[in-house]
Amino acid sequence: MANYTVYIDGASGTTGLQIRDRLKGQDDIELVMPEGARRKDLSCRLEALERSDLGILCLPDDAARELVSAAPARARIIDASTAHRTHSGWVYGFAELEPPGTPGSRYRDLIRTARLVAVPGCHATGFLALTAPLVRRGLIPPSLRLRCHSLTGYSGGGTAMIAAYRNPGRPGDYLSPRQYGLTLRHKHLPEMRIVAGLEKPPLFSPVVDDFYQGMLVSVGLGVEDFIGGGIVRNGTLSIEALRRFFADYYCGQTLIHVMGEPPQDLAANTLAGRDDLEIWIAGNEEQALLMARFDNLGKGASGAAAQCLNLMLGRPEYSTLRFETPSQN
Repeated sequence: MANYTVYIDGASGTTGLQIRDRLKGQDDIELVMPEGARRKDLSCRLEALERSDLGILCLPDDAARELVSAAPARARIIDASTAHRTHSGWVYGFAELEPPGTPGSRYRDLIRTARLVAVPGCHATGFLALTAPLVRRGLIPPSLRLRCHSLTGYSGGGTAMIAAYRNPGRPGDYLSPRQYGLTLRHKHLPEMRIVAGLEKPPLFSPVVDDFYQGMLVSVGLGVEDFIGGGIVRNGTLSIEALRRFFADYYCGQTLIHVMGEPPQDLAANTLAGRDDLEIWIAGNEEQALLMARFDNLGKGASGAAAQCLNLMLGRPEYSTLRFETPSQN
């Protein structure tokens, strides 16, 4: 007999389908998913949320706001949309990061008892894994204007983009990497700035390419950007000291692997199908390139949601998650 009932609202989208597939074989979970036209009726959705231990929203932002505003006061909700990631009263769902002003603790401590949890965005996950520790521990100033480049598979664009890339008659442009977000107002920017503790949003350059899933997020820093932590001595930047910092910060975090010397190049889709994240650091005595590699549908979406669900329901944290222990870290 199931111990928990879980309502998935929006189970037909990419993230919702992946969460459903993770949970449908779990003996302790009963999935609540209204069928047909009823699944779009607000009263039906609210009733499903009312009788569930936890609701997971995989909806467009406006639809997520509508349901949350009408939800019962006792409802526990995980929202995978952008709608509530920076809202007061919501816990940010990046379990391995430190919340602001609480050195040594992690967001997982807040997620366990939270009523409302917002799943991070995929680009934001990579950016924050690299930058939030540096700001939290005083290694770079909050006033810094960071530059971030992010390469993603086309599944990150949802069902419409997936269909466009899989269309046999697609334009030739789709064979090439395509830079987007050219207004510099990407929807992940607010959480990237606020959760990292930065005063200004980063200059963010996302690129989508002709592969299904996977992500490689990069942030460049110069020797002049560091203000503490022993990373710079006598005007020289130590890449090894930077690796040690991240290894110490993420020590004991099962899903975050701080890697050693990188190979000649890194492919963005190497961790496709997994829920962990690799941090690579390259560079020289003047510049450092910080890179986070992971699956945009795993740690960047459904894997993070499943991890939050496990924490909120008191299940083993890594149940249904797929990850490996790397040979170097």
